[in-house]
Amino acid sequence: MNKSKNWAFIPLAIIVIIVGFIIAGYYNTIQSLDESQEAAAAEVINQYKRRTDLITNLANTVKGYSDHEESIFTEIAASRAKLNEMQINPEDFQDAAKFEAYEQMQKSMKGQLSRLLMIVENYPDLKASSLYQNLMVQLEGTENRIAVARNRYIEAIREYNTTIRRVPHVFIAKIFGYNPLQQFSVDDPQIEQAPVISF
Repeated sequence: MNKSKNWAFIPLAIIVIIVGFIIAGYYNTIQSLDESQEAAAAEVINQYKRRTDLITNLANTVKGYSDHEESIFTEIAASRAKLNEMQINPEDFQDAAKFEAYEQMQKSMKGQLSRLLMIVENYPDLKASSLYQNLMVQLEGTENRIAVARNRYIEAIREYNTTIRRVPHVFIAKIFGYNPLQQFSVDDPQIEQAPVISF
C-alpha cells in the first residue's frame, strides 16, 4: 500500500519540476531583456559624455578666436559641471525625475552647441583650422552615434515592455516586481538630428 502512495508522488514531482523549469525560463528571458536595456542605456550615456567632452574642446578652440563671447563659454562650462555632478547610470533611466533632468541637460548642451556654431560663422580663419575641422567631424560622428544608441535603447525598452506585458511573462514580472520602463520623450522634434555643421 505504501508503495502505491510513493508512486503517486512521482508524476506530481515531475510536473512541479517541469513547471519550475518553465518559470525559470520565463524569468531568465525577463532578466536578459532587463540587462539588454541597461546596456543600451549605458551606451546612450557614454555617447552623451563623448559629446559633452567634444563640445568643451570645441568651445576652448573657439575661445581663442573670440574672447568677447564669454557668456556661451561660461554656460558650456556650467552645463558640463552640472552633468558631471549628476553621475547618471543606466538604473537612473528608470527614475522619471532623474531621466527628465538628464534629458533637459542634454537638450541645453545641444542648444549651446548651436549658439557656439553661430559664433564660429564670424571667424573664417577658425573654420579653416584643421583642429576645428577635426573636432567638427568627431562631433558630427558622435551625434550620429547618439542617434544610433538612442534607437537601440528605444528598441531594447520596446522589447522589454512588450515581453513583460505578454502572458505568461506578465505573471512572472508581477511576482518579481518588474514594471514597464519609460521611453525617451520627444518634446523636441529635432531630437534625433545632428546639428547642422557648415564650414
